[in-house]
Amino acid sequence: MSDLTVTVIGSGDAFSNGGYRQTCFHTHTQHGDFLIDCGASAYQGLKQLAVALDQIDIIIISHFHGDHYGGLPFLLLDMATHGRGKVLTVISPPGCEQRISEMLDLLYPGSDVLGKMNVIFRSYKKYEEIVVNYLTVTAVPVLHKPESLPHGLRIGVADKIISYSGDTEWTDELIMLAKDADLFICECNFYDRITAGHMNYLSLKENIHKLAYKKILLTHFDAEMLMRLNEVEWPHAKDGMSISLG
Repeated sequence: MSDLTVTVIGSGDAFSNGGYRQTCFHTHTQHGDFLIDCGASAYQGLKQLAVALDQIDIIIISHFHGDHYGGLPFLLLDMATHGRGKVLTVISPPGCEQRISEMLDLLYPGSDVLGKMNVIFRSYKKYEEIVVNYLTVTAVPVLHKPESLPHGLRIGVADKIISYSGDTEWTDELIMLAKDADLFICECNFYDRITAGHMNYLSLKENIHKLAYKKILLTHFDAEMLMRLNEVEWPHAKDGMSISLG
């Protein structure tokens, strides 16, 4: 395996159109492994793809919608059950610890998952760089449901930049997010349907000349978008695929 490899665990939308799992990207580096988002069906994908869960030491969440962080309770339960001892850092918008604690109490009452683990919750602020171990994270506000605290992510790791749009319609914030990114993962939910908070392909096509990425990967497709992928000019994500960044 390359010293820096991104594997698509889940490339689907909230409704798992096409049978694809909800959003999750696993990145392997020579220093450790991290996840970008962890949707509700991501845990099954991590298992199916034989990802070493004990090697994951950082999880970065873009916003609080279930298809982007709903898999965390199951992943944390697994780690706690198997006696994980090393630190796990969760980086997210403010409020993640309370949300996860409440979900665990509902899903597995009495399990005391967080009490059995060494989990550090770090909250980001817009445009502020966070340094954790071997990577940096800068969160950029994007246009999605405000209640979900939506952000795009710019991650620096091993002299590379991985950027992720999160869920968003077109916004000029994507220009900064994508600049010089070795990989820019961009939500493209629809082909031509206009829906607040989500990108469509025609809008992206109209604006893509503004984005100075090195590689791009489209993701988070609805049923129509899946049917029209043969009309799409840029690479698109598929569950299980891996991209080497060196």
